[in-house]
Amino acid sequence: MKVENRFVMTMLPDSWQLDLHCLRNVFMTHHVRLATEGEITDLFPDCELGAMPPFGILYGLPVYVDPSLTEDGEIVFQAGTHSEAIRMRYVEFAALVFPVVEEFHRSPSEVW
Repeated sequence: MKVENRFVMTMLPDSWQLDLHCLRNVFMTHHVRLATEGEITDLFPDCELGAMPPFGILYGLPVYVDPSLTEDGEIVFQAGTHSEAIRMRYVEFAALVFPVVEEFHRSPSEVW
């Protein structure tokens, strides 16, 4: 995500949708948008496009996690490639990344 002039990582379950209105409230600005493919490529040069692991600390980015993920015992995410994934306990992920927990999702039932 690009928030004003800086980038942040956001995480939520893949079956849920990002709610930009909620993110605007979280960051108290109207200048929130998805990062472009070019921006993502520049931010994560060692990763395949769309397969970035949510370890923002490795890339100088803060990580924001939707509370729906904190309820899961384990999370699974891409490991920088589309053929490798990492499975780990959420509490271990949180201990490594220190994410900010904020609600910014729309559940599948809220889409239509």
